[in-house]
Amino acid sequence: MKALRSSTSRAVADVLARAREHKRLSQRDLAARLKRAHSVVGMIESHQRQVNVPEFIAIAEALGADATELFRQVLRQRNAR
Repeated sequence: MKALRSSTSRAVADVLARAREHKRLSQRDLAARLKRAHSVVGMIESHQRQVNVPEFIAIAEALGADATELFRQVLRQRNAR
């Protein structure tokens, strides 16, 4: 499968993966909280699937994280590249 190439898409995936790891959750744990297949989380984190805004917010909430702060991290990472 073709990986996503935009720096923004990659930053979103990286930030969400770091946030999940920070909460010490597995991909399966996060997927269960989202009521989604674990492969969805894996595809996001491996840059094979984009995340839309409502999904980004749902993931942040499932992680108990502030979506605004995560988005700031995305912008910082994207701009650092």
